[in-house]
Amino acid sequence: MHWFLFSMVVVIYTLAMAGNAAMVLLIWADARLHTPMYFLLSQLSVLDIFFTSVTVPKMIAGFLFGWISISFEGCGAQMFFFMFLGAAECILLALMAYDRYVAICNPLRYPLLMSRQTCLLLVAASWLGGSFNASIQTALTLQFPYCGSRKIAHFFCEVPSLLRLACADTATYEQVLFVTGVVVLLVPIAFITTSYALILAAVLRMHSVEGRKKALATCSSHLAVVNLFYGPLVYTYMLPASYHSPGQDDVVSVFYTVLTPMLNPVIYSLRNKEVTGAMKKVIGKCGVGRTV
Repeated sequence: MHWFLFSMVVVIYTLAMAGNAAMVLLIWADARLHTPMYFLLSQLSVLDIFFTSVTVPKMIAGFLFGWISISFEGCGAQMFFFMFLGAAECILLALMAYDRYVAICNPLRYPLLMSRQTCLLLVAASWLGGSFNASIQTALTLQFPYCGSRKIAHFFCEVPSLLRLACADTATYEQVLFVTGVVVLLVPIAFITTSYALILAAVLRMHSVEGRKKALATCSSHLAVVNLFYGPLVYTYMLPASYHSPGQDDVVSVFYTVLTPMLNPVIYSLRNKEVTGAMKKVIGKCGVGRTV
């Protein structure tokens, strides 16, 4: 069982790294994908590469060599980068919904509203927002005294798991954590929901069946990714601690730290004709290169 889990984690992590790296390179190499939507998608893939690398290599080392300990400083660093990249991805997914809203509801103004400079500012905002959130959460979590057991009932340093080990009353901070969850999770979810409600209204007014299909196909990929990422995070950070158990937290965390980064490029590849076309073009060039 031990080696089976190790093999599964290694395979999924490898697929996640390869899939997201391939997506970034594909978008960079194909001029047809040099659009705001695919630029944001490439940033999502970059975030996924770093996000899954915060926890999975340490997990693999634990399986392989039995290295299950981590220093207090290392735990703080892992927690910071996990929350930093996770919050940045939450914000970026909301901005991707805005991109789809502008493209479908205001197509004539799309080049102006989603210029290259605007895209860079949006990406910078997601990274800065994630960094700000992680700085506050990490500082507040690490200031508690940890005088009892130092054994974390989890496979990485996550805020809820560390709070169970604190020797002080964490009720006030848990309320702060809930408010932060509202800002980082529920506000982007509300933004995404509003964007897609407006998109749906615009799609229903379209007379072209082909236009409807294209709009819905583009949006369905993003919605699938949103559900895969936000669902587990809402469970972890918005539900009261009484609804959690260490076993459930492990399963949910594996889902959004390991499986979701692997599935994101697959979802966008299978549901997007432009990405599929670019992949076939690259594969065709490689085949011609070998023949020559």
